[in-house]
Amino acid sequence: MARASLVMETRRTLADWAESLNRAAGDGSGLPPCLLLTDRARIADPRPAIAALPRGSAIIFRDYDLADRAEAAILIGRHCRQHGHRFLVAGDARLARTVEADGMHFPEALVGEAQAIRRRHPGWLMTAAAHDRRALDRASACGIDAALLSPVFPTESHQGAPALGLRRFAGLVRMARLPVYALGGVNRGNAGLLVMSGAVGIAAIGGWEDD
Repeated sequence: MARASLVMETRRTLADWAESLNRAAGDGSGLPPCLLLTDRARIADPRPAIAALPRGSAIIFRDYDLADRAEAAILIGRHCRQHGHRFLVAGDARLARTVEADGMHFPEALVGEAQAIRRRHPGWLMTAAAHDRRALDRASACGIDAALLSPVFPTESHQGAPALGLRRFAGLVRMARLPVYALGGVNRGNAGLLVMSGAVGIAAIGGWEDD
């Protein structure tokens, strides 16, 4: 099978599992089941993956160090809207306002800014990174809509970092006071293991591309 076909099969499999998790969570939050995080170092052009995700997904625009970050955000945001996805900007409320994003993603160190931003933008979808229970509790206290808990499995983006593992991940999800996405090393070979974890969906970078 050609690589393009394998990549498409990967995306379909992950999206199917993500939608199953979202339905099982059943919290009525209307959160997207699939999240794609941009990372130009790993996916030079995210537009094909964005176009292939099921309608109603969300894209978190990171790429913090781009010299042309504002211009890139405008282009990616436009592409998201063309395909019926929500567009979130990571770590920069001013840029999110400028490009008329649908919300914002907070690195763990910046989650304390969420409450003030929420007052100015009550309709924004807000997500935050988390790596342990303390971060999950803080995200909830700051009014974050959903946390991206990582790394669930070993991942290329943080080589050598200890993974939570399925049992610890599921335990943290059960204790969390907000919906939680699985992030880190999730691929079509292990996504099915998340079915009883309580996760509201799947977040990934290279996972949407890996064959």
